[in-house]
Amino acid sequence: MKRLVLLWIGLAGWMATGNAATAQDIRFLVEISQDAAAEIADLGLQVPIAGRVYVILSDDDRREPRAQVGIRGVPFWGRAVEGFTAGQAVSVVPGADDVIGYPLEDLSEVPPGTYQAQAFLNVFTTFHRADGHVVQMHLNSGAGQSPWRAPGNAYSRPVAVEIGGGGTVRLIVDQVLPPTHPVPEGGSMQQGNPTDRGELVRFVKIRSEALSEFWGRDMYIGANILLPASYADEPERHYPVLYSTGHFPGDRAPFSYTEEGGQGRGRSAGFSEFWRSEDAPELIVVSVRDANPYYDTGHSVNSANVGPYGDAFIQELIPHLEEEFRIVPEPWARVLAGGSTGGWEALAIQILNPDVFGGTWGWCPDPVDFHYYQIVNVYEDENAYERGGPWVAVERPNNRRTDGNIVSTIRQEMYYERAVGPNGRSGGQWAIWEALFSPVGPDGFAAPIWDRVTGEINPKVAEYWRENWDLTHHLVNQWSRIGPDLAGKIHVTVGDMDSYYLNNAVELMEEAMGELTDPDPQAHFEYGRKKPHCWIGASPWRDGEDLSSAEFVQVVERYLKARGGRW
Repeated sequence: MKRLVLLWIGLAGWMATGNAATAQDIRFLVEISQDAAAEIADLGLQVPIAGRVYVILSDDDRREPRAQVGIRGVPFWGRAVEGFTAGQAVSVVPGADDVIGYPLEDLSEVPPGTYQAQAFLNVFTTFHRADGHVVQMHLNSGAGQSPWRAPGNAYSRPVAVEIGGGGTVRLIVDQVLPPTHPVPEGGSMQQGNPTDRGELVRFVKIRSEALSEFWGRDMYIGANILLPASYADEPERHYPVLYSTGHFPGDRAPFSYTEEGGQGRGRSAGFSEFWRSEDAPELIVVSVRDANPYYDTGHSVNSANVGPYGDAFIQELIPHLEEEFRIVPEPWARVLAGGSTGGWEALAIQILNPDVFGGTWGWCPDPVDFHYYQIVNVYEDENAYERGGPWVAVERPNNRRTDGNIVSTIRQEMYYERAVGPNGRSGGQWAIWEALFSPVGPDGFAAPIWDRVTGEINPKVAEYWRENWDLTHHLVNQWSRIGPDLAGKIHVTVGDMDSYYLNNAVELMEEAMGELTDPDPQAHFEYGRKKPHCWIGASPWRDGEDLSSAEFVQVVERYLKARGGRW
């Protein structure tokens, strides 16, 4: 099979024309068994089913095809289904108008031979939103927001198929992904009250009034809480909180803490033992759980498409935590930190709520200035996928290694997400950025920043992004109002060879903040030489070494005390 090339010169035209004759050579008929449909219904999901059916093809039988899907993975084709239930068959014809494939449009590029074919079903939920739109999306069901492992989604057993011989292949969806290990809705890992140093992790889950109203059904937000070792021993003591922002933590404790110890890897190695030691800072650490129909985090801000996750976090979750736990209920005692998506969150939450939080650390943040939306200038570029003249077009990279080698292109990742879920329903990175930053489109989904097939940028959507979500633009234009509450609170770190080119936007933010006065921003920016995504800074104690999780919480403690915090 031809491997996916890194530079797709002229791919847009190829995707548009296709090869109808080859697409007619073979078709797949996908059915769902009675037992599978009943099991999906028992999990509380809609049957008959609205969603998306995929057929996945692979010549590697060491793993099921569904485990080989990805930007650099095996070919698959998807189409929408409505009212799908047992006794019906859905036809999936690669190359047909209602089918989107990745990385191939049809079967013309697949050499004749024997392959493993597998069907997969992504089950949607219907939401009657408060803005009047009715949308069908995947309800987060405990797997972050990955359709390939989400409970209630279903798949067939792999079937051997001959490509090149034509005919019909029948695939029976009869395997349903079971519920994941549930995150506790309250209590500790060992349940009961924390009475010794081995019961420091707690879990909270609350129904959000704001989110439930927006999405038209019960929606929840939660938190995983790591208490300091002294929490049980000093019942009158109150503590500041470090809010750790980022992707869906599931039932993992902040900074990979475990009661058994010895489980951390990378910068979290040794953290569990350190946290229980006499040297650990007296802090509470909270990881937020806010997966939603678009992505595995709601970003803790209010968005036209994703909903009022900022209100849910600040007005509902934080007051609940401050009531349930011995937390200092003051702005100076609330600080934020996160990497990548969490890095953007940590910065945005602080910048948009300057007097609510006392400081933030944004590591390798998602784009903070849309002059560099990864490597695209949405304000001045005409096309996101390629640049060049009328005779030669060069694909824009999406992911690189620190030696400069390209891993994937923007077009590839966007086409992958489009095949997984059109209208921004892929659960992927580009989808959530559009959902977060864009106005609501006429179909109830986010207005695209660019045409998802051609890459042509929409300047009206770009202007909406500038005025509402460009963090650098916001800082510059609102500094006279927000500056007094932000001075000295912003800390940003990024590798100068960030895998997703995020250092470019960070540099623009630093340059812009360097021009701000009255007050002096006193912002701290740090760059790691040839460091990839996600670098969090250099250790102040170990020369030339990267900062560890244990060291970072000590940095936070120093910061709080230097700014007058006492607890």
